[in-house]
Amino acid sequence: MYRKLTATTIFNGYQFLPKDSVLLVDENGTIVDILPATEAGNDVEFFEGTLSPGFINCHCHLELSHLKGKIEKNTGLIDFLGKIMVERNATDVEISTAIASAETEMLQNGIVAVGDICNNTNTIPQKTKQHLHYHNFIEVAGFPAEMANARFEKILEVYHQFKTHFSKTSIVPHAPYSVSTALLQKIVDYADNKLISIHNQETIEETILFQKKSGGFVDFYRRFNISMEAFEPKGKSSLQDILPNFKINQPLLLVHNVFTEEADVQYAKTFYGDLISNLYICLCPNANLYISNCLPNVEMLINNNCNFVIGTDSLASNDQLCIYNEINVLKKHFTFIPMEQLLQWATINGARALEVDDVYGSFEKGKTPGVVLLGDGVRRIV
Repeated sequence: MYRKLTATTIFNGYQFLPKDSVLLVDENGTIVDILPATEAGNDVEFFEGTLSPGFINCHCHLELSHLKGKIEKNTGLIDFLGKIMVERNATDVEISTAIASAETEMLQNGIVAVGDICNNTNTIPQKTKQHLHYHNFIEVAGFPAEMANARFEKILEVYHQFKTHFSKTSIVPHAPYSVSTALLQKIVDYADNKLISIHNQETIEETILFQKKSGGFVDFYRRFNISMEAFEPKGKSSLQDILPNFKINQPLLLVHNVFTEEADVQYAKTFYGDLISNLYICLCPNANLYISNCLPNVEMLINNNCNFVIGTDSLASNDQLCIYNEINVLKKHFTFIPMEQLLQWATINGARALEVDDVYGSFEKGKTPGVVLLGDGVRRIV
Protein backbone atom coordinates (compact mmCIF):
# COMPACT_ATOMS: atom_id res chain seq x y z
CA MET A 1 0.00 0.00 0.00
CA TYR A 2 1.27 3.43 -0.98
CA ARG A 3 0.24 6.83 0.23
CA LYS A 4 0.12 9.43 -2.54
CA LEU A 5 0.86 12.88 -1.14
CA THR A 6 0.76 16.29 -2.74
CA ALA A 7 0.51 19.87 -1.51
CA THR A 8 0.54 23.49 -2.56
CA THR A 9 4.32 23.03 -2.89
CA ILE A 10 6.74 20.15 -2.31
CA PHE A 11 10.35 20.74 -1.26
CA ASN A 12 12.47 17.64 -1.86
CA GLY A 13 15.54 18.58 0.21
CA TYR A 14 17.23 20.41 -2.63
CA GLN A 15 14.57 22.48 -4.38
CA PHE A 16 10.86 23.06 -4.82
CA LEU A 17 9.36 20.54 -7.24
CA PRO A 18 7.18 21.40 -10.23
CA LYS A 19 3.56 22.10 -9.44
CA ASP A 20 1.30 19.02 -9.21
CA SER A 21 4.11 16.66 -8.24
CA VAL A 22 3.01 13.66 -6.17
CA LEU A 23 5.09 11.89 -3.53
CA LEU A 24 4.66 8.11 -3.21
CA VAL A 25 5.47 6.70 0.24
CA ASP A 26 5.05 3.09 1.38
CA GLU A 27 3.67 1.88 4.73
CA ASN A 28 7.17 2.05 6.26
CA GLY A 29 7.68 5.67 5.26
CA THR A 30 10.11 4.79 2.47
CA ILE A 31 10.13 7.07 -0.56
CA VAL A 32 8.98 5.04 -3.55
CA ASP A 33 8.81 7.69 -6.27
CA ILE A 34 7.88 11.24 -7.24
CA LEU A 35 5.44 11.44 -10.14
CA PRO A 36 3.50 14.06 -12.09
CA ALA A 37 -0.11 14.20 -10.96
CA THR A 38 -1.18 12.95 -14.40
CA GLU A 39 0.59 9.64 -13.70
CA ALA A 40 -0.34 9.22 -10.03
CA GLY A 41 -3.88 7.93 -10.48
CA ASN A 42 -6.58 8.27 -7.84
CA ASP A 43 -6.54 8.57 -4.02
CA VAL A 44 -4.02 11.42 -3.92
CA GLU A 45 -4.02 13.23 -0.54
CA PHE A 46 -3.76 17.02 -0.90
CA PHE A 47 -2.41 19.33 1.82
CA GLU A 48 -2.42 23.11 2.04
CA GLY A 49 1.17 24.20 2.61
CA THR A 50 4.59 22.74 1.85
CA LEU A 51 5.63 19.12 2.18
CA SER A 52 9.27 18.75 3.24
CA PRO A 53 11.60 16.00 4.42
CA GLY A 54 11.88 15.79 8.21
CA PHE A 55 14.22 18.27 9.87
CA ILE A 56 17.74 17.66 11.16
CA ASN A 57 18.54 19.35 14.48
CA CYS A 58 22.34 19.55 14.38
CA HIS A 59 22.82 20.99 17.86
CA CYS A 60 20.83 20.19 20.99
CA HIS A 61 21.43 19.59 24.70
CA LEU A 62 18.60 17.20 25.56
CA GLU A 63 20.04 16.57 29.04
CA LEU A 64 19.37 20.23 29.98
CA SER A 65 15.65 20.08 29.22
CA HIS A 66 14.73 20.36 32.91
CA LEU A 67 16.17 23.91 32.90
CA LYS A 68 13.42 25.30 30.68
CA GLY A 69 12.45 28.76 31.92
CA LYS A 70 14.90 28.68 34.83
CA ILE A 71 17.54 31.00 33.38
CA GLU A 72 16.59 34.57 32.54
CA LYS A 73 17.12 35.92 29.04
CA ASN A 74 19.85 38.28 27.82
CA THR A 75 22.31 37.58 30.63
CA GLY A 76 25.21 37.21 28.21
CA LEU A 77 27.05 33.93 27.75
CA ILE A 78 29.35 34.09 30.78
CA ASP A 79 26.54 34.63 33.27
CA PHE A 80 24.49 32.02 31.41
CA LEU A 81 27.30 29.46 31.82
CA GLY A 82 27.52 30.26 35.52
CA LYS A 83 23.78 29.66 35.91
CA ILE A 84 24.05 26.33 34.06
CA MET A 85 26.77 25.17 36.42
CA VAL A 86 24.69 26.12 39.46
CA GLU A 87 21.20 25.16 38.27
CA ARG A 88 21.70 21.95 36.27
CA ASN A 89 21.21 19.56 39.23
CA ALA A 90 17.73 18.14 39.74
CA THR A 91 16.10 14.86 40.78
CA ASP A 92 16.38 11.87 38.46
CA VAL A 93 12.62 11.95 37.92
CA GLU A 94 12.62 15.64 36.98
CA ILE A 95 15.48 15.12 34.54
CA SER A 96 14.07 12.00 32.86
CA THR A 97 10.55 13.47 32.60
CA ALA A 98 11.88 16.64 31.00
CA ILE A 99 14.03 14.65 28.55
CA ALA A 100 11.04 12.56 27.44
CA SER A 101 8.87 15.65 27.05
CA ALA A 102 11.52 17.48 25.03
CA GLU A 103 11.98 14.51 22.70
CA THR A 104 8.22 14.36 22.15
CA GLU A 105 8.29 18.06 21.31
CA MET A 106 10.99 17.48 18.68
CA LEU A 107 9.01 14.60 17.18
CA GLN A 108 5.87 16.72 16.96
CA ASN A 109 7.86 19.52 15.34
CA GLY A 110 9.02 17.33 12.49
CA ILE A 111 12.57 16.64 13.66
CA VAL A 112 13.88 13.20 12.66
CA ALA A 113 17.59 13.32 13.58
CA VAL A 114 19.54 15.17 16.27
CA GLY A 115 23.16 16.02 17.01
CA ASP A 116 22.97 15.94 20.79
CA ILE A 117 25.57 17.17 23.29
CA CYS A 118 26.04 14.79 26.23
CA ASN A 119 28.00 15.39 29.44
CA ASN A 120 26.44 12.42 31.24
CA THR A 121 24.34 9.33 30.57
CA ASN A 122 20.96 10.82 31.53
CA THR A 123 19.55 10.65 27.99
CA ILE A 124 20.41 7.02 27.25
CA PRO A 125 17.15 5.45 28.56
CA GLN A 126 15.02 7.72 26.37
CA LYS A 127 17.23 7.45 23.30
CA THR A 128 17.21 3.63 23.36
CA LYS A 129 13.47 3.83 22.58
CA GLN A 130 14.62 4.88 19.07
CA HIS A 131 11.98 7.51 18.44
CA LEU A 132 14.65 9.72 16.82
CA HIS A 133 18.07 9.16 15.31
CA TYR A 134 20.85 10.63 17.47
CA HIS A 135 24.48 11.39 16.89
CA ASN A 136 25.75 11.67 20.45
CA PHE A 137 28.49 14.24 20.94
CA ILE A 138 30.10 13.29 24.26
CA GLU A 139 31.39 16.62 25.51
CA VAL A 140 34.48 17.22 27.62
CA ALA A 141 35.95 20.39 29.12
CA GLY A 142 39.10 21.14 31.06
CA PHE A 143 41.07 24.36 30.67
CA PRO A 144 44.13 23.58 32.85
CA ALA A 145 46.53 21.42 30.82
CA GLU A 146 47.39 19.25 33.82
CA MET A 147 43.77 18.03 33.91
CA ALA A 148 43.79 16.69 30.34
CA ASN A 149 44.48 13.02 31.12
CA ALA A 150 42.02 12.81 34.01
CA ARG A 151 39.24 14.60 32.14
CA PHE A 152 39.68 12.48 29.05
CA GLU A 153 39.71 9.20 30.98
CA LYS A 154 36.55 10.24 32.82
CA ILE A 155 34.65 11.16 29.66
CA LEU A 156 35.74 7.88 28.05
CA GLU A 157 33.56 6.11 30.62
CA VAL A 158 30.53 8.08 29.42
CA TYR A 159 31.52 7.55 25.79
CA HIS A 160 31.70 3.76 26.16
CA GLN A 161 28.26 3.63 27.77
CA PHE A 162 26.79 5.49 24.78
CA LYS A 163 28.81 3.45 22.30
CA THR A 164 27.25 0.27 23.69
CA HIS A 165 23.88 1.47 22.35
CA PHE A 166 24.68 3.91 19.55
CA SER A 167 27.26 3.60 16.78
CA LYS A 168 27.00 7.31 15.98
CA THR A 169 28.96 8.65 18.94
CA SER A 170 31.92 11.06 19.15
CA ILE A 171 33.99 12.67 21.89
CA VAL A 172 34.01 16.45 21.36
CA PRO A 173 35.46 19.59 22.98
CA HIS A 174 33.07 22.01 24.63
CA ALA A 175 34.58 25.29 23.40
CA PRO A 176 37.96 26.91 22.70
CA TYR A 177 37.82 28.79 26.01
CA SER A 178 37.20 25.63 28.06
CA VAL A 179 39.58 23.07 26.56
CA SER A 180 43.37 23.04 26.83
CA THR A 181 45.50 22.26 23.79
CA ALA A 182 46.55 19.01 25.47
CA LEU A 183 42.94 17.90 25.95
CA LEU A 184 41.95 19.01 22.45
CA GLN A 185 44.73 16.92 20.98
CA LYS A 186 43.50 13.83 22.83
CA ILE A 187 40.01 14.39 21.44
CA VAL A 188 41.11 14.93 17.86
CA ASP A 189 43.49 11.96 17.90
CA TYR A 190 41.04 9.49 19.42
CA ALA A 191 40.74 6.73 16.83
CA ASP A 192 36.95 6.36 16.85
CA ASN A 193 36.22 10.07 16.35
CA LYS A 194 34.75 10.58 12.88
CA LEU A 195 32.77 13.78 13.46
CA ILE A 196 33.44 16.64 15.87
CA SER A 197 31.34 19.55 17.12
CA ILE A 198 32.49 22.60 19.09
CA HIS A 199 30.83 25.75 20.41
CA ASN A 200 32.53 28.56 18.50
CA GLN A 201 32.79 32.33 19.04
CA GLU A 202 29.48 32.63 20.87
CA THR A 203 30.62 35.73 22.75
CA ILE A 204 33.05 38.60 22.13
CA GLU A 205 34.66 37.68 25.46
CA GLU A 206 36.09 34.58 23.75
CA THR A 207 37.92 36.81 21.27
CA ILE A 208 39.21 39.08 24.04
CA LEU A 209 40.49 36.07 25.99
CA PHE A 210 42.43 34.64 23.06
CA GLN A 211 43.82 37.95 21.91
CA LYS A 212 44.69 39.57 25.26
CA LYS A 213 44.04 37.08 28.11
CA SER A 214 41.65 39.58 29.64
CA GLY A 215 37.91 40.20 29.85
CA GLY A 216 35.03 38.31 31.35
CA PHE A 217 36.45 34.79 31.12
CA VAL A 218 39.42 35.72 33.31
CA ASP A 219 36.99 36.75 36.05
CA PHE A 220 34.81 33.69 35.38
CA TYR A 221 37.68 31.25 35.88
CA ARG A 222 38.93 33.10 38.91
CA ARG A 223 35.46 32.84 40.46
CA PHE A 224 35.44 29.05 39.97
CA ASN A 225 39.10 28.62 41.03
CA ILE A 226 40.15 27.39 37.59
CA SER A 227 43.81 28.00 36.82
CA MET A 228 44.71 29.96 33.69
CA GLU A 229 48.44 29.97 34.39
CA ALA A 230 49.43 27.87 31.38
CA PHE A 231 47.28 29.79 28.88
CA GLU A 232 49.23 32.17 26.67
CA PRO A 233 47.33 34.40 24.21
CA LYS A 234 48.68 34.51 20.66
CA GLY A 235 46.88 37.65 19.54
CA LYS A 236 44.58 35.63 17.27
CA SER A 237 40.90 34.88 17.34
CA SER A 238 39.95 31.62 19.06
CA LEU A 239 39.07 29.93 15.77
CA GLN A 240 42.38 30.82 14.14
CA ASP A 241 44.17 29.66 17.28
CA ILE A 242 42.55 26.22 17.60
CA LEU A 243 41.77 25.22 14.01
CA PRO A 244 45.29 23.88 13.26
CA ASN A 245 44.71 21.28 16.00
CA PHE A 246 41.99 19.62 13.89
CA LYS A 247 42.41 17.25 10.95
CA ILE A 248 41.11 18.54 7.62
CA ASN A 249 39.67 15.12 6.74
CA GLN A 250 37.64 15.08 9.97
CA PRO A 251 34.24 16.82 9.59
CA LEU A 252 33.77 19.69 12.05
CA LEU A 253 30.60 21.50 13.14
CA LEU A 254 31.20 25.04 14.39
CA VAL A 255 28.20 25.95 16.53
CA HIS A 256 26.82 29.49 17.09
CA ASN A 257 29.51 31.63 15.34
CA VAL A 258 27.96 34.86 16.61
CA PHE A 259 31.28 36.73 16.56
CA THR A 260 32.94 34.94 13.66
CA GLU A 261 34.54 37.46 11.33
CA GLU A 262 35.43 37.30 7.65
CA ALA A 263 39.12 36.92 8.51
CA ASP A 264 38.22 33.75 10.43
CA VAL A 265 36.34 32.32 7.46
CA GLN A 266 39.17 33.15 5.09
CA TYR A 267 41.62 31.47 7.48
CA ALA A 268 39.40 28.36 7.59
CA LYS A 269 39.28 28.24 3.79
CA THR A 270 43.07 28.38 3.64
CA PHE A 271 43.40 25.68 6.30
CA TYR A 272 40.91 23.26 4.74
CA GLY A 273 41.72 23.96 1.09
CA ASP A 274 39.81 21.59 -1.19
CA LEU A 275 38.26 19.86 1.85
CA ILE A 276 36.42 22.98 3.05
CA SER A 277 33.16 21.04 2.62
CA ASN A 278 34.12 19.23 5.85
CA LEU A 279 33.42 22.45 7.79
CA TYR A 280 29.82 23.23 8.78
CA ILE A 281 28.44 26.43 10.28
CA CYS A 282 25.59 25.61 12.67
CA LEU A 283 23.18 28.46 13.34
CA CYS A 284 21.07 28.50 16.54
CA PRO A 285 19.37 31.91 16.26
CA ASN A 286 16.79 31.55 19.03
CA ALA A 287 19.49 30.58 21.53
CA ASN A 288 21.66 33.50 20.45
CA LEU A 289 18.77 35.92 20.97
CA TYR A 290 17.87 34.26 24.29
CA ILE A 291 21.39 34.46 25.73
CA SER A 292 22.88 37.66 24.31
CA ASN A 293 20.33 39.18 21.92
CA CYS A 294 22.89 38.95 19.10
CA LEU A 295 22.96 37.05 15.82
CA PRO A 296 25.84 35.94 13.57
CA ASN A 297 26.79 37.92 10.47
CA VAL A 298 24.88 35.49 8.27
CA GLU A 299 25.17 37.64 5.15
CA MET A 300 28.97 37.60 5.38
CA LEU A 301 28.97 33.84 5.95
CA ILE A 302 26.71 33.29 2.94
CA ASN A 303 28.90 35.52 0.77
CA ASN A 304 31.83 33.29 1.74
CA ASN A 305 29.96 30.15 0.60
CA CYS A 306 29.86 28.51 4.03
CA ASN A 307 28.03 25.21 4.57
CA PHE A 308 25.07 25.91 6.86
CA VAL A 309 23.07 23.68 9.17
CA ILE A 310 20.60 24.57 11.92
CA GLY A 311 20.23 23.67 15.60
CA THR A 312 17.91 24.52 18.46
CA ASP A 313 20.40 24.41 21.35
CA SER A 314 18.71 23.46 24.65
CA LEU A 315 15.52 24.37 26.48
CA ALA A 316 17.79 26.19 28.93
CA SER A 317 18.37 28.72 26.12
CA ASN A 318 15.28 28.36 23.96
CA ASP A 319 11.53 28.40 24.49
CA GLN A 320 10.99 25.44 22.15
CA LEU A 321 12.80 22.76 20.18
CA CYS A 322 11.57 23.50 16.67
CA ILE A 323 13.75 23.82 13.58
CA TYR A 324 10.88 25.38 11.63
CA ASN A 325 10.77 28.16 14.21
CA GLU A 326 14.53 28.65 13.79
CA ILE A 327 13.98 28.94 10.04
CA ASN A 328 11.28 31.57 10.55
CA VAL A 329 13.52 33.58 12.90
CA LEU A 330 16.31 33.53 10.32
CA LYS A 331 13.84 34.59 7.62
CA LYS A 332 12.62 37.48 9.80
CA HIS A 333 16.11 38.84 10.49
CA PHE A 334 17.68 38.00 7.12
CA THR A 335 14.89 38.61 4.63
CA PHE A 336 17.16 38.15 1.61
CA ILE A 337 17.60 34.41 2.24
CA PRO A 338 15.26 32.36 0.01
CA MET A 339 13.08 29.82 1.80
CA GLU A 340 14.47 27.13 -0.48
CA GLN A 341 17.95 27.80 0.88
CA LEU A 342 16.81 27.79 4.51
CA LEU A 343 15.04 24.47 4.00
CA GLN A 344 18.20 23.01 2.44
CA TRP A 345 20.12 23.93 5.60
CA ALA A 346 17.48 22.20 7.74
CA THR A 347 17.24 19.02 5.68
CA ILE A 348 19.90 17.72 3.27
CA ASN A 349 22.73 19.86 4.70
CA GLY A 350 21.99 18.69 8.23
CA ALA A 351 21.78 15.08 7.10
CA ARG A 352 25.15 15.37 5.37
CA ALA A 353 26.71 17.02 8.42
CA LEU A 354 25.53 14.20 10.71
CA GLU A 355 26.49 11.66 8.03
CA VAL A 356 22.99 10.22 7.71
CA ASP A 357 22.07 11.48 4.23
CA ASP A 358 21.68 7.88 3.06
CA VAL A 359 18.45 7.79 5.11
CA TYR A 360 17.39 11.36 5.89
CA GLY A 361 17.37 14.84 4.39
CA SER A 362 15.66 14.43 1.00
CA PHE A 363 12.85 12.77 -0.91
CA GLU A 364 14.84 10.18 -2.86
CA LYS A 365 13.97 6.58 -3.64
CA GLY A 366 14.78 4.21 -0.80
CA LYS A 367 15.18 6.87 1.89
CA THR A 368 12.94 7.18 4.97
CA PRO A 369 13.34 10.92 5.70
CA GLY A 370 9.94 11.56 7.24
CA VAL A 371 7.39 13.91 5.69
CA VAL A 372 6.35 17.14 7.39
CA LEU A 373 3.78 19.76 6.45
CA LEU A 374 4.78 23.40 6.76
CA GLY A 375 2.41 26.34 6.93
CA ASP A 376 1.43 28.46 9.89
CA GLY A 377 3.14 25.73 11.92
CA VAL A 378 4.66 22.31 11.34
CA ARG A 379 2.98 18.90 11.40
CA ARG A 380 4.26 15.39 10.82
CA ILE A 381 2.51 13.57 7.98
CA VAL A 382 4.71 10.44 7.86
